[in-house]
Amino acid sequence: MSRSEARAGGGAAERAVVDRIRAVFADAGCTGWLHARRCDDSAAEISVGGDERVVTASVYKLPLFIAFCRAVDAGRIDPGARITVVPSDCTPGPTGIAVLRDPVTISWRDLAMSMMTVSDNAAADVLLGEVGLAAIDELLAELGMTETRIVGGTADMHDSLVRDTDTHTTAEAFAALADNDEAWSVSAYDPSYSSATTPAEMTGFLNALWSATILSPAQTEFACAVLRSQVWSHRIASAFPHRDIAVAGKTGTIGIIRNEVAVIEFPGEIPVAVAVFTRAARPDPVLPAVDAAIAEAARIAVTDLRRPVPE
Repeated sequence: MSRSEARAGGGAAERAVVDRIRAVFADAGCTGWLHARRCDDSAAEISVGGDERVVTASVYKLPLFIAFCRAVDAGRIDPGARITVVPSDCTPGPTGIAVLRDPVTISWRDLAMSMMTVSDNAAADVLLGEVGLAAIDELLAELGMTETRIVGGTADMHDSLVRDTDTHTTAEAFAALADNDEAWSVSAYDPSYSSATTPAEMTGFLNALWSATILSPAQTEFACAVLRSQVWSHRIASAFPHRDIAVAGKTGTIGIIRNEVAVIEFPGEIPVAVAVFTRAARPDPVLPAVDAAIAEAARIAVTDLRRPVPE
């Protein structure tokens, strides 16, 4: 049992929760890391390797998004200002502006919305170019997130995949990674070389956002609303399929990496932040069993931490 698991497992009940979560990951054929905490001052937590560094994949868009909101608060970016994005000049991707054929004129605010709600790669790289890595580093340092680093955007990650797989295009690189007859060791899978974090730092980040300590009230409201609007329901959201429960999250996927971080909001209860990161044994492009494991692990952890709002 790791240090983080031992800290969470102070009693038999807590250890049983950790064991159940580890069994879920094992049954799905993946390695998993998880951390969950209530969005309050409580020290209660559930941790399965929660202090270990993991690859962010598109979860990096969350600190980029909050850095954008801080730039709006500081007056450095006018959220309503318009920008024209040429899709053919951007990072390819399966969603948003990345799949379009013609130039799009859009506000910075709506560009950020597209980045977060559908994980738009083109929107993310344009936004990163405007916000800058230095602003993200400043945000992370201010929050004491010493194990989290963002080394670049989606374009940088795709370039590294092409180099590491000795291919010519992003499509060829992803096709190579999906071949079960090949065993690839690429930098995008290694938290020492790619954008990385820990599950515990990500739940701390979400807790800070929900506690309204890092943004103005207006930008806090905007950021939380955007996270609640994510369209993907195949991971954590599938564990809470009830109309009165809000799941505000961000997924991340690349090859064998499948992640999601989210805040679960039950009526009349303290919100619970949960971060789940996985690395699958197989490189199949679609692995429903791993997606389901992310949901089930989150459900187990969140259920254990649920508490009513104090009167």
